[in-house]
Order: sequence, then structure tokens, then C-alpha cells
Amino acid sequence: MQLDSLDEKLIALLVADARRSYADLGAEIGLSASAVKRRVDRLRAGGAITGFTVRMDPGALGWSVEGYVELYCRNSTAPATIRAAIQRFPEIVEASTVSGEADAVLRILAADMHHFEQVLEQIGAQPFIARTKSVLVLSPLIRRPAVPAP
Repeated sequence: MQLDSLDEKLIALLVADARRSYADLGAEIGLSASAVKRRVDRLRAGGAITGFTVRMDPGALGWSVEGYVELYCRNSTAPATIRAAIQRFPEIVEASTVSGEADAVLRILAADMHHFEQVLEQIGAQPFIARTKSVLVLSPLIRRPAVPAP
């Protein structure tokens, strides 16, 4: 989908605060509320905007431990196999296949270290996992949602 500069500005404003009214957004970018609504509808229909959500502080939800886990699979394991095995863990909030030595990287939130260890053991017990490597987050430095590329 082709985005023009108004679309990019509109998306950036919605990323910052998706609860803003169409009138408020329009005043910011120089369009009427109805023109903003049409653009948002077009961006949703075209797949540039896939939904609206709330960003939460994991600590406020009881998740005090955050870690990244690299998965090293036996032989060649299809991404669909990895996804099927890990999607049952609500603690896994992000997962991606990656280039390099690891086959996938997971972002895990846990209530405490014991909880993190339990999840890690369950993941490592999957038959296709050869080993895992984990690192714990000490201090998040930057957390920001994606916006259109400059």
C-alpha cells in the first residue's frame, strides 16, 4: 500500500495516541474529521493499520522478569512447528525466526525468576529443541512502537 505524507503523519499520531478523535487528528494535519475517518478506513482496509491496542507496563501487570531466549533446534525445524509448540505459553509475548546461529528468539515475561525458569524448562523440553540460551533484561532502554519509515 502506498502511503503519502499525510498518511504517515496520521499513523504517527495514532501510534502515539489511538484514542484521539478524528477532529483532533484532522486539526493536527489539516484535514476535516470526515477526511481523517476516510483515510483511517482506507489504511485499515489496505492493511497498513491492523488494529488499535493499549500499551501496558508489564510490571503493572505482575510481570517482574523479562528475558530473551534463543532457540537452537535439532536439524531443520519449520517455523510452523516452532510456532505451534510455543504459542501455548502466554509468557511468550514475541517470537521470531532469525538469521545467525539461533533458529528463533523469544521474548518472555514472567512473574519472578522461578516462573521464568519453569517456562524455560518447558520450552527446552520440546522434542525439536537442542538447547536454549537466555539473557535477562536489567533495564529497558528504548520501547517504542513502529511508525512509517522516514
